[in-house]
Amino acid sequence: MKKVAIITDSTAYLPQDLVDDLGLHIVPLTLHWEDLTYLDGVDIRAEEFYERLSSANSIPTTSQTPVDVFEKLFQKLLDEDYAVFAMLISSGISGTVDSAMQAKKHFADAPVEVMDTQLVSMALGFLVLTVARAAKDGASLEECVELAEATYPKIGVYFTVDTLKYLNKGGRINTAKRLLGSALDLKPIMEIRGGKIELVESVRSRKKSLLRMLELVERDISLNDQVRISTFHAAAEEDCQKLMDEAVARFYPIETIMTFVSPVIGTHTGPGTVSIAYMKG
Repeated sequence: MKKVAIITDSTAYLPQDLVDDLGLHIVPLTLHWEDLTYLDGVDIRAEEFYERLSSANSIPTTSQTPVDVFEKLFQKLLDEDYAVFAMLISSGISGTVDSAMQAKKHFADAPVEVMDTQLVSMALGFLVLTVARAAKDGASLEECVELAEATYPKIGVYFTVDTLKYLNKGGRINTAKRLLGSALDLKPIMEIRGGKIELVESVRSRKKSLLRMLELVERDISLNDQVRISTFHAAAEEDCQKLMDEAVARFYPIETIMTFVSPVIGTHTGPGTVSIAYMKG
């Protein structure tokens, strides 16, 4: 039985020690900014990106991973006698999974699977970690795919932003459009639902938005659930740490990960974004 190589994309923004330990293969999405092109998380890291974005006169644009990047990586891993499982950002947010699907057509008889996870950031990260750990322990490609499909319903993610201008400019705001023009102090809480960014509700202050996200997670899990928690942010480390501290006190998670919103995703959410993702079981 072939070992399974796990591919994901840079929007998961997993800590490097986990990437290295599990042998994950990360394909970067692309940022275009002031006539320059950057590979997400490779040519520009989150800390530098948000520092520049906060004072920039222009907002970057983003693009999906090209087809040929997947073709070359699939071929390399197949040549090394791996089966391949690519678990990628939601097609409702990026065309990256479509690039991988097109690349897969060139390997029709090869053990290559591509999953539209309908997730992003550490919600995607938890799914990838679960499957990668199973692959490391010897799970087959078929078992990895089955595990991913079974794990997906156990994952949720909520986030709040300082301003809607980035989501609006990027066209990824969906049901939150009705918030535009509302009171300046209105803080929307959003989630990834059905692979798209959707409004959950809105509150009147930043503090309330962080507390409400914890309440929503508490609603989604049961007292008997083991849970993994990640908080992640775009230039909002203090709020992110507070959110994590409170989550640990409330939920007693079996794993915690604090990281950044990737530059590509931060382009669409803006500085000040704070998120919490959970996985039950």
